[in-house]
Amino acid sequence: MTDQLKQLRDQIDTIDSELLKLVSTRADLARQIGQLKNGMVYRPEREAQVLTRLSKLNSGPLANEQVARLFTEIMSLCRALEQPLTVAYLGPRGTFSEEAALKRFGSMVTTLACGSIDEVFRKVESGAAGYGVVPVENSTEGAVGRTLDLLMQTPLKVCGEVQLPVHQFLLARHNDLARINKIYSHPQSFAQCHEWLNANLPDLSGAARVNAASNADAARLAAEDEHAAAVAGKKAAEVFGLTVCAENIEDDPKNTTRFLVIGAQDVAASGKDKTSLVMSVKNRPGAIHELLAPLAQYGVSMSRLESRPSRTGLWEYVFFVDIEGHQQDEKVAQALVELREKAALLKILGSYPAA
Repeated sequence: MTDQLKQLRDQIDTIDSELLKLVSTRADLARQIGQLKNGMVYRPEREAQVLTRLSKLNSGPLANEQVARLFTEIMSLCRALEQPLTVAYLGPRGTFSEEAALKRFGSMVTTLACGSIDEVFRKVESGAAGYGVVPVENSTEGAVGRTLDLLMQTPLKVCGEVQLPVHQFLLARHNDLARINKIYSHPQSFAQCHEWLNANLPDLSGAARVNAASNADAARLAAEDEHAAAVAGKKAAEVFGLTVCAENIEDDPKNTTRFLVIGAQDVAASGKDKTSLVMSVKNRPGAIHELLAPLAQYGVSMSRLESRPSRTGLWEYVFFVDIEGHQQDEKVAQALVELREKAALLKILGSYPAA
């Protein structure tokens, strides 16, 4: 047994040495490529192609998600050798937005916590951050209206998306629920855990549920009060030193939030892309049907349609649309030409690799 264990460990040591050489060689090649890219460090389409290729090659025992996490960190390390990258997100530390930023960019970036979605946009527009990560919709609670409004106004482009499974935790300074008389959380998280809270903490309703600016802020408030709890992510428990009283308390186990990556660059086609756009129609019968007809005509699939008040007139709306494919794809490009002719307004928010 001892000899067999030593042999296995010796094999691991040999593999680790080879891995170190290979990763170092990859980092050196990435640095050389960075010198040829004229400062464009983050290439979403290229990174998506790398992860897609590796998932197809993967035969286990690691799951594709674990392989993606591993190579995202390797690419993050290589990017950091080329040029430091700053990513803004909706803070403070411990939010799901921070988790989404790290999932997309890896840990070797400088993260910039912002107090609002507006501030994330401002930091990227001003150049204080290279990219921003903002929530755009939740599978349970729907669209994030402020993000949609700002996408209408900004010169920035959508460069990517992140799908993040959202698991909510009940956090406190201790695990004695009988001592809890108040719960803090963001309104969306309260809504996502409504049934669980009613069933397990029926006395803590109404005024006992206090809205916070974010889940992380809720955890901060709970950390200051031994009679308070917070509904937040597990990361917030680590940041604020709280005890996990209950895990996965969201009512929908498939609860997922979609985040967008915003930046100043146009993204090339990766082979599996989405294009996001916003448009409005003239106020007349059948206008919306006519507007969507070019998508059907050219066989372009629509994955999302969201209406939003235009803020330019009473009962006037704009429509946020996600379609499959890159704006440079032949069929998508043809559909967009016809859409532009029919729409009162058409703004292409960006084409980017699908999550």
